[in-house]
Amino acid sequence: MREVELAVVIEQTRELVSDHYVFDDIGREISGLLARRLRENTYPLAEAALAEAVTNDLQSINGDKHLRLVYHGEELAPRAPDDDAEETAALAQWADRTCGGVACVRLMRGNVGYLDLQPVLFRAAQYAEVVTAAMTVLATTDALVLDLRHCLGGDPAMVTFIISYLWDAEPVQLSGLRARDGQLTQAWTLPYVPGRRFGKVKPVYVLTSGTTFSGGEQLSFDLRELGRATLVGERTRGGANAREGFVVHPHLEATIPVAEALSPRSGGNWEGTGVAPHVEVPADEACDAAYLLALRDVADGTGPSAAEARSELDSRNVQHLARPVS
Repeated sequence: MREVELAVVIEQTRELVSDHYVFDDIGREISGLLARRLRENTYPLAEAALAEAVTNDLQSINGDKHLRLVYHGEELAPRAPDDDAEETAALAQWADRTCGGVACVRLMRGNVGYLDLQPVLFRAAQYAEVVTAAMTVLATTDALVLDLRHCLGGDPAMVTFIISYLWDAEPVQLSGLRARDGQLTQAWTLPYVPGRRFGKVKPVYVLTSGTTFSGGEQLSFDLRELGRATLVGERTRGGANAREGFVVHPHLEATIPVAEALSPRSGGNWEGTGVAPHVEVPADEACDAAYLLALRDVADGTGPSAAEARSELDSRNVQHLARPVS
């Protein structure tokens, strides 16, 4: 990259942050910092190194992990701010390689269901049917383990869609998005979903890790705030702002948060703090811990599933299991 190109990249990124960042005062402060760094001639000319250096500056004021300059090895096509055709096509290819984000659906002994969602929650408009299939299969299980340890983000509408399967027909409000101008977009569970619901009564255990991010955190956060699930694992990474991508160079994309998540209950979100688990264990031990807790729940009931759950607990020599704390 030539110096004149570098200057254009920094100026474009400065303008985007100043004009679009969800917190306008911080956006102006960050924009001023980038201008100062450019004058000081501190930025490298290599695209990948430049992306890393600019990202460090972008995140230096308030630590927003969604605010980044991203390097792409393959050349990006220029696009208008409202043109997401290329991103949609790329997401479609990614989704096709990863089963639409449904990595694993499994039935475990004791009639406990297991659902692993990764690498992201793809757009509900295109991939709702994959989740419908998974949730319909798991609807008759007596407890559910929902694995979000490797979920890196995704579509807020898919969060709403998934929680709708873990609720009933009466809508409940979830976290919405508040834009820079204060306008709030609300989110509510759906009164109708295709397939079968798991429902709002049977126990749900959500697995989290320090990798769980953005949309994966929103799903964890809303289920926790609803009192609908027990979180098991590690505190999540802490990114609650919705972002848009802007091409500023054939190999560089500025991702700018344009709205912040807002809980209808607490008025807060998980930005910078992450979502805390009810049961804190290392991420690689979270599945076993949650499964034992789910078995205990099923074993408290009656019928074949309860008998099988008790048998499984006996085979593991589990005599006493502490109940999660809120």
